[in-house]
Amino acid sequence: MLTEILISNNISELRQKISQIMSELDELGEPVKEIPEIISSSNLLRSNEFLLKSDEKKTALLSIYAQYCKSLEQLLSSVFEIQHDLKNILTEQSSMIESKPKSKPKSKPKSKPKSKQ
Repeated sequence: MLTEILISNNISELRQKISQIMSELDELGEPVKEIPEIISSSNLLRSNEFLLKSDEKKTALLSIYAQYCKSLEQLLSSVFEIQHDLKNILTEQSSMIESKPKSKPKSKPKSKPKSKQ
């Protein structure tokens, strides 16, 4: 049970990290456009700097998505284990109900009608 709680908390944290990195990636904006007034090597450096930052964020995002998927798989595995356990409990209880000898309902003692006097 504790494992499932830890996995659930982990999934929540990973979701927050994913959102944070995606917003950081959005903050980078569009790739830098060339400025005709500066030389091409400066434009290439600016473009390269943007691509490095963008690539770093995307790599981090992929890494967190991989962790997120792993946590979801663990959680799903736990759900299937619980489902299996519940099925076994239900089967066990059903067989116990079927194997109990059926007791005949006790008949109530017949009461004599009171006579009117």
